Amino acid sequence: MTIYCNGMESLTGKQQKVLSYIEGRLRRNDPPSQREISRHFGMAQNAAYQLVSYLKKKGYLTNCGGHRGLRLSKAYIDRTKQCEGVPVIGRVAAGTPILAEENIEGYVDLRGLFGKADDVFVLKVAGDSMSEAGIMDGDFVVVRGGAQIGNGRIGVAMVNDEATVKRIHIRRNRIALEPANRAGEYKTMQFKKDDESVRIIGEVTGCFRKI
Repeated sequence: MTIYCNGMESLTGKQQKVLSYIEGRLRRNDPPSQREISRHFGMAQNAAYQLVSYLKKKGYLTNCGGHRGLRLSKAYIDRTKQCEGVPVIGRVAAGTPILAEENIEGYVDLRGLFGKADDVFVLKVAGDSMSEAGIMDGDFVVVRGGAQIGNGRIGVAMVNDEATVKRIHIRRNRIALEPANRAGEYKTMQFKKDDESVRIIGEVTGCFRKI
């Protein structure tokens, strides 16, 4: 099964193909009839009717009445717009690391500021260990995953499957995760470069907060 957008019920492969076909027709202002759907997929009209019924039941389609009354539901249109943004994934600690679960909590549209890229995501900061770098508790950091991070740049690292944002120093044989809050008595975390308990996730490319 494939979930089209966060929060909507999953679709089978056939349901997904039928939805994509209907959506393409609607974008051309040419809504299909159920007979045309069945003909396009080479299936009985009763099977097409059943698939369309499932798509309505799962909230992807609605019917305005008439022979060609199929329309995309408002819920699906809204979710599709959300999915065009940058995903917000879990939380990231700036202090004691907090487990960053790989579940998308929502979407935020930052394309005008940071562009659209498949490897960009947003993490919420918890803690004040990076306050001197302008990253406060409750802020959101924009992360470019998999980026080659420059020495001394701010990035996100996984430490024992927990994520934390720090200034990352990569030395010949060691990796250091340095906080930016001298008043908070946070300590730099030191790791051997071949230590499997730590890995760099990506570089922080931006920070914003909700007002």
